[in-house]
Amino acid sequence: MKGIFVRWLILTAAILTAAYLIEGIRVSGFWSAFFAAAILGMLNAFLRPFLLILTLPINILTLGLFTFVINALLLMMASGVISGVHVAGFRAALFGSFVISIINWLTNSFINEQGHVGRPRGVIDLEKRDNGHWE
Repeated sequence: MKGIFVRWLILTAAILTAAYLIEGIRVSGFWSAFFAAAILGMLNAFLRPFLLILTLPINILTLGLFTFVINALLLMMASGVISGVHVAGFRAALFGSFVISIINWLTNSFINEQGHVGRPRGVIDLEKRDNGHWE
């Protein structure tokens, strides 16, 4: 449960960073970004998989770059639900989705499922025992 909350806070910080960097995105405060991150997380969990399957041919042709278009649409949907978040247009949403995706990818690559900063996932530590075997 702690891992979900940490990822939620990271997404909140990513939305605030996108609002700071992108001129067409405005966030009225931390709580607006916090609730926008919740809505965006739910949209990513429930709607994004269907959109990715529907747009799979375009996504393959663009080598996955169309995913940013899907993320931009989801960001615009989240801004429509939360009154404190405003996305001026599709271009701002596209650049904002790029910033949010990069920040989430960088930070989530260092956070494990429990929400702790630790080894990257998939790394196995081996120790050599006295009998010469690795465990």
